[in-house]
Amino acid sequence: MAGVEAPCALIVMGVSGSGKSTVAEALGERLGWRFEDGDSFHPASNVEKMRAGHPLTDQDRWPWLNAIADEIARVCEKGEHVIIACSALKHTYRDVLLRGRDDVRFVFLKGTKELIAERLAHRKGHFMPPELLTSQFNTLEAPEASEHVITVSIDETVEAIVDGVVRQLKLGGAIPKVMNT
Repeated sequence: MAGVEAPCALIVMGVSGSGKSTVAEALGERLGWRFEDGDSFHPASNVEKMRAGHPLTDQDRWPWLNAIADEIARVCEKGEHVIIACSALKHTYRDVLLRGRDDVRFVFLKGTKELIAERLAHRKGHFMPPELLTSQFNTLEAPEASEHVITVSIDETVEAIVDGVVRQLKLGGAIPKVMNT
């Protein structure tokens, strides 16, 4: 196999509206890996709290983060691969998700507050109201290189973002590009 060994999990992270689910799903299609939306791991109480316009506290987030970490551990132990869209805004949250693993990579979708606010204004049917974007940016602790992160700008097309992530993973010829015909 050309390149390096693939991580067992990719966590596509960023603030609400940065495109986590869209990019993670496209990466899953490109790599042939299963996609999971981290939002599906939230307890109902968290969803209701956000829907009501209240930001989550760290206490609210621990069960959610541990549920995602459990899924990552399960997948990695089975020798499978998964891509999970998860905000993972703080260093401590990412530590919980990793649980000391070195076979997981973060993909940080970086964008300006203005661009993301514009996207949120056009998004329909999501429980996270645009009014909570400021709290997301206030909470965000940008990942550092030591956190096994790939940082990409969200002001590209989804295909260009996916191309950039695959290129930065340095998996070489191991990953086929699915062509749209």
